Amino acid sequence: MRKHSDSALVLPTHPHGHAHVSPAPGHPALLVLCAAHFMDAIDLSDVGVALPAIQRDLGMAPGSLQWVVSAYALGYGGFLLLGGRVADLFGRRRAFLTAVAVFGAVSVLGALAPTGSLLIAARLVKGVAAGFLAPAALSLITTGWPEGPRRGRALGWYATAGACGFVGGLVLGGVLTEASWRLVLALPVPIAVAALLAGLRLLPADPRGGDRERLDIPGALTATGALVLLVYGLTRAPSHGWLSPGTLVLFSAAVCLL
Repeated sequence: MRKHSDSALVLPTHPHGHAHVSPAPGHPALLVLCAAHFMDAIDLSDVGVALPAIQRDLGMAPGSLQWVVSAYALGYGGFLLLGGRVADLFGRRRAFLTAVAVFGAVSVLGALAPTGSLLIAARLVKGVAAGFLAPAALSLITTGWPEGPRRGRALGWYATAGACGFVGGLVLGGVLTEASWRLVLALPVPIAVAALLAGLRLLPADPRGGDRERLDIPGALTATGALVLLVYGLTRAPSHGWLSPGTLVLFSAAVCLL
């Protein structure tokens, strides 16, 4: 394999010297992936600022209020492994765009939620969507950009987008909460719409043909269950105690499933 130019790879595919030029995605495609990561990160940090306003408006008890944040972490951490496997088996572009669409739709539902229970459910589903989005986006970078400095720069910009999103969420969350906490929860919607429309045009198509491995459903369920139990145990441990019976049971069950 040798580098042909700054925007393409030359991949030998024929014993007589013929080559297939596979262009790497350009900056607009990388911007789509970075925007999605920015959206994910901003939604992780902005809600914490809005929690007091959410509690006042929806009348949530303190024990339930923490799950507005924890439900997102539970869905995200619990489904990362499955999300990566699904992206590999069914297409990284397809998995990414589907996750972005679900993320945006559930953001609307969360912003309109009339009760705390529906808000927590929306946050859980949004976390699951993020758990599918993140590995798909990273896979698109690692498979689309050639190994070396170009891939390193792409990953650097991707990481920078996440850091900016987390910091920006804290700032924007405080500003928007002054008007309404519902605006905070709706903040990812325009980003999701823009990333979805741009991604449909700019992201490379998933490869066609070839035999694909089948999804190991029992293995996927046990691994996902183990991660969900582990994240749930980590979430409840600070309030219930790290050595409490319930916490130890969750950790033990997670270990048994792995």
